[in-house]
Amino acid sequence: MKHQLQIEYDVSLLTAAQLKAARALVGMEQKALSQASGVSLPTIQRMEASNGTVRGVIESLTKVMAALEAAGIEFINEGAPSSGGGRGVRLRRRPE
Repeated sequence: MKHQLQIEYDVSLLTAAQLKAARALVGMEQKALSQASGVSLPTIQRMEASNGTVRGVIESLTKVMAALEAAGIEFINEGAPSSGGGRGVRLRRRPE
C-alpha cells in the first residue's frame, strides 16, 4: 500500500519577496519554476509582483511552494526554527 505524502503550507503569509528569494537561492528562472510547478508563467510573474503577501489561488501557491521545496527550499514560518540546517534567509523582526 502506497502512502501519499501530504505537506501543508502556510500560504497565507508567503510574501513576494520570499518567493523571489527562494527562487534566487536555487538559481531558478521564472520559466523553470513555471514548468516545475505546472503554474503558468504570467501567474508566477503576478505572484512576484504582489505588494506584501502573495495573492492568488491557494492551489497555485501550493504548487509553486512544492516545486521550490523539491528544488531544496525550506519555508520557515514566523517564529519557527529551521530544521534542515542548510543555508537560508529569514527577515529579522524590526525593533518596535
